[in-house]
Amino acid sequence: MERGPGDIGESNYFWAVVVGLAGACSSVAFREALRFLERTLLHNDSPLEYAAGTLPWWGRLLFPALGGLIAGSILLLGDKWSHAGRAADFMEAVVVGNGVIRVRATVVKSFSSLVTISTGGSIGREGPMVQLASMLGSLMGRMAKFSPARLRLLVACGAAAGIACAYNAPLTGAFFVAEIVLGSIAMESIGPLIVTSVVATVVASQFLGAQPIYRMPDFGTVPNWQLAAHALLGVFAGLVAPLFLLLLRGGESLFKRTNLPVPLKLGLGGLVVGVISLWQPAMWNGGGVWGNGYGVVESVLNSQWIWFGLLTILICKVLATVATTGSGAVGGVFTPTLFCGAILGSLFGEGLNALLPQSHIPVGSYAVVGMGCFLAATTRAPIMSILIMFEMTHNDATIMPLMLACVAAFYVARSISEESVYGRQLHANHIHAEVPIFLLHVRNLMKLDPVCVLATSGFHQVAGILAAHTFKHLYVVDVHRRFLGAIALQDLKPFLHETNLSDVVIALDIMHDDIPVLTGDASLKESLEVFARHDGERLPVIDNSRDRRLIGSLAKTDVLLTLAHGAGVGEAGSL
Repeated sequence: MERGPGDIGESNYFWAVVVGLAGACSSVAFREALRFLERTLLHNDSPLEYAAGTLPWWGRLLFPALGGLIAGSILLLGDKWSHAGRAADFMEAVVVGNGVIRVRATVVKSFSSLVTISTGGSIGREGPMVQLASMLGSLMGRMAKFSPARLRLLVACGAAAGIACAYNAPLTGAFFVAEIVLGSIAMESIGPLIVTSVVATVVASQFLGAQPIYRMPDFGTVPNWQLAAHALLGVFAGLVAPLFLLLLRGGESLFKRTNLPVPLKLGLGGLVVGVISLWQPAMWNGGGVWGNGYGVVESVLNSQWIWFGLLTILICKVLATVATTGSGAVGGVFTPTLFCGAILGSLFGEGLNALLPQSHIPVGSYAVVGMGCFLAATTRAPIMSILIMFEMTHNDATIMPLMLACVAAFYVARSISEESVYGRQLHANHIHAEVPIFLLHVRNLMKLDPVCVLATSGFHQVAGILAAHTFKHLYVVDVHRRFLGAIALQDLKPFLHETNLSDVVIALDIMHDDIPVLTGDASLKESLEVFARHDGERLPVIDNSRDRRLIGSLAKTDVLLTLAHGAGVGEAGSL
């Protein structure tokens, strides 16, 4: 059997360093290319949302539309140059693929993204940075002729390097991939991710600086009574996040129905962004919806905005993001999500100030917490969301409220919908990712409502049911379906020739009550350990150890086939 990533040994850490170096170089190159394009096109060194305000009205209208048209043309022509279809996304390559990310297709997507972002598209630069770094990890692994399992690990390391460089956040880079992509923080996988993230951050900071992404005042210690308010903010974010994801999906469906060629589709998305920037001229002179919105967020963190201005910029930014991503533009939604969270948090803080005018609530602190909890609600990764806010702001005053809000947002959003923003992207590519094996539980594989008999069932009924089925054990339950034990086929032999005795024997008389059981929440690893102590092919599954209500049965064959399938996911893929 092929060795998994955790069996490779210390060489994984050597390659983690190499991928970190390569990922840092590609990320720095992309950011510098983006800065060069923005300066060249806008003749302004200010952030994009500020520079956009220097354009005349027709410039703000047409600039994103032309950018979308050019970006779409790059994608269209690039498909012919790359001699294949679309490039595999890094998540697709790790979760359901064989770790292969094609070079030409990734380069095409990166150039298209450069044009879209530099001309005002409402997307983040982290997407192409992660994709480039992941592609380099995949390329190195293929050149070294690594197995698919090890290749997927290198792609994951590349993604960690890209995130770490995008936000100057090494912990976030590692936990982003571990929590969202791999779904595990086991040392075998997170060790190399941490090494890659640290190396990439150190190298990138030599070129880009090591300052936190967002500068803000010191909010001071958060009073204990406000912890409840921040938790309530998390609930609010959890309620809003599924609506945000629904809008993103709606935008994709709407643009798909147009049946326009790719260049026209991206051009239409850019035109919508241009129209929105004209509709909202009073604030930022129309530029607030352009780009990733770093300048707007920093302004919200450091100054007082009126609630109408916050609500206006939020609506405009959401519509611009829906138009940009829905048209098929290449880029990330991570940063626009942070933008929306900051505005939601500020609106919540302003509402508290209105209700409690004597409390002097620092609205900026609610903006920070709003960024984190809205991110947790959309990505379903609360640990990563807490870490990234600390690393981006270096503000430890909001850690406790941030923790409460992120957890609350996560559970509320998950109770409404199971889909995350990254799961949405996989479905948009018609990729149906299976649950990673280390996240599977017995309830995911068990067969519901197994055949069973009551403890008072007669011998002839028991014999008839066992004869009609091929399994070795028949489960015995009471009238409340509480599991009592099991009867094996050989247990019937002593009574087959004692006809008089068999007439009075019931299931309770011949069952064994020492049959091991599993709960629905048990992991597959735990189930294999129980099977090792039991000679049967099936095990009963109960709801919990107290009630012991029989809810299903788990077959050993199903567990083994699932493990074998997961170990070989995507190995047949071509290079």
